Amino acid sequence: MEVRWIRSCLVLKQKTPEIKEVMSFCPVTSTPNGVQQSEHLKKLWKKHEVLKTEVKLLSLPAKNGCKLITPEKAKSKMSSYVLVTGGAGYIGSHTVVELIQDGFTPIVIDNCVNATRCQSGKMPESLNRVQQITGKAVTYYDFDLLDKDKLDELFKKYKFCAVMHFAGLKSVTESISKPMEYYEVNLGAIINLIECMKEQNLKKLVFSSSATVYGPPEKLPVDEQHIVGKGLTNPYGKTKFFAEEMLRDVAKADEGWNIALLRYFNPVGSHISGLIGEDPQGPPNNLMPYVSQVAIGKLPVLSVFGDDYDTPDGTGVRDFIHIVDLAQGHIAALKKLQEINGCMAFNLGTGKGYSVLEAVKAFEKASGRKVPYKIAPRRPGDLGNVYANTQLAEKFFQWKATKSLEEMCVDMWRWQSMNPNGYRPADA
Repeated sequence: MEVRWIRSCLVLKQKTPEIKEVMSFCPVTSTPNGVQQSEHLKKLWKKHEVLKTEVKLLSLPAKNGCKLITPEKAKSKMSSYVLVTGGAGYIGSHTVVELIQDGFTPIVIDNCVNATRCQSGKMPESLNRVQQITGKAVTYYDFDLLDKDKLDELFKKYKFCAVMHFAGLKSVTESISKPMEYYEVNLGAIINLIECMKEQNLKKLVFSSSATVYGPPEKLPVDEQHIVGKGLTNPYGKTKFFAEEMLRDVAKADEGWNIALLRYFNPVGSHISGLIGEDPQGPPNNLMPYVSQVAIGKLPVLSVFGDDYDTPDGTGVRDFIHIVDLAQGHIAALKKLQEINGCMAFNLGTGKGYSVLEAVKAFEKASGRKVPYKIAPRRPGDLGNVYANTQLAEKFFQWKATKSLEEMCVDMWRWQSMNPNGYRPADA
């Protein structure tokens, strides 16, 4: 005789703040109208407040019994939709690749302020190429996070398991000349996002923050206990700090939030395919994109701002991290969100500093091109030496950045040489 089994993953709310999972297996009978629950399962559901359930039928010969399914496998069958805001940008698009390859289904929102539309105009070119890399279709919505009505509609359409928030204005220089635009966009977007999440009782968030929240370092390497918000010199950095503070307050006021604040240290490089990479809209604001455009001839010379810092060669030292390592760090954070009680900050970097001139020489070696540079005066607000202590992220997420500066430069040159105009066509 064949017996049908019902597998139910119950997430039970206990008296303690911790959420525990219980796996129960009960024999049931099949009826023409579906599955009739056993009395045992009914009692379980009545006894506990069930927050989430997942049910699957297994047809097994009764004599063979039924193997237990681990909670991890059960969780993998639950909703895999992840909302990715700003998913067409540099970090967002690489993370979308990793999400798809890890079995998640990203739903992307982007208004293309920091992205280029493909020639058909239907979606950003970066996401078009993500589809080529993964062989999977990407669901994309073209609107601004400040449009809360559209955001509400999207949250009602999909049952998201988590949100990854990358969207925002990101130029340090531009933020100084347009401070109110940065405050309105970057802070208004996250307020709308949190309100929509609360309305849907969704409390899992990975937030794209920045090492700029630390300001001038008081000790090296910089760890997560370092003071934040002190000595910030530009509105961009302040919006990241204010957003972090808002998220901390939300988590304190309302139990059940699982928020990871990921503080980045200088992403560099591209996907190994060379199909997606960093495509600045206008003159690059960061060192390595500027170096690559000088190498390919789009810009005449690199200005090295300051050669009198207290560093081995006198130029500023930074912690560079390969963009794929960074994207994989987001996946690792996503998988560990349930273990975060409230809101926690994590550094994502390599923990190793490289000077500006070391980075230039590494790129020259990778590209086979000379990068002409000149020494210029220090800029206000520039820091001499900044690199991360990454032990917390490595231990908590069981993740580690493994790619070297040389690999970053090789992959970045592949992207730049294959795409001299970025995502724009040659005649643009």
